[in-house]
Amino acid sequence: MTRAQRTILYWLLLSPLLVLILLPYVVMLSTALKPASEVFTFPPQWLPQNIDFSNFTVIWNKIDFARALMNSLYVSVGATVLTLALAIPAAYAMVRSNLPGKGPLRLFLLLTQMISPVVLIIGIFRMMAAQGLVNDHLSLIMAYSGFSVAFAVWMLQSYFETIPREIEEAAHIDGANWFAVLWRIFLPLAMPAIGVTAIFTFIAAWTDFILAFTLLRTPEKLTATMKLFYLVSGTYHVDGVDPVSPDSRRLGFRH
Repeated sequence: MTRAQRTILYWLLLSPLLVLILLPYVVMLSTALKPASEVFTFPPQWLPQNIDFSNFTVIWNKIDFARALMNSLYVSVGATVLTLALAIPAAYAMVRSNLPGKGPLRLFLLLTQMISPVVLIIGIFRMMAAQGLVNDHLSLIMAYSGFSVAFAVWMLQSYFETIPREIEEAAHIDGANWFAVLWRIFLPLAMPAIGVTAIFTFIAAWTDFILAFTLLRTPEKLTATMKLFYLVSGTYHVDGVDPVSPDSRRLGFRH
């Protein structure tokens, strides 16, 4: 069996799983493109007869989703930059310096990843409240960075070990100090690892809910995850259902 035939066979075997994974997203997109009159029809229709983009504009304007996206972007980028600024020198020092107890330190960094933010949420809130940072995006940036820096150091130091020392030694011979070696030689060689670490850190900050739910208060400060939570948790009633009818009260819809 040739390589092309094996590839086709693997795709055929995985196609049922692919359909199962993509089906919820297809249904979600189809529902979003339907007008309200088609959403509540029975039996349900898979494809919209009339494509309607008003659902997107209504939600965008109704919950101020653009501001929430910008808040999430600001917090995620800030946490990523702060995490890398702390993790890169730490990982470099662990790899190139003769630090005592590097083995236990690496194990400690790995063990910190087993601690959930929920366990520390009360302490984080009290610490941020003491500094007057509740309802401030800076508190989220600091919290996300605190939880991500150990993972970032663990990721980076594993890659830094693969960079030959001879390259840095040659630069030292030419008169470069340690900062010039780190900035001009070491970091360009480590950009793949830095990029992957930045992506993981950004995603962790973007998708977080519990810290944002604890530290943010006013609507203009909310992130995208919190806006989506308020959207689906009963803050808005479902179109087509009278919010004051007995059926709506029984179903839990509110004004």
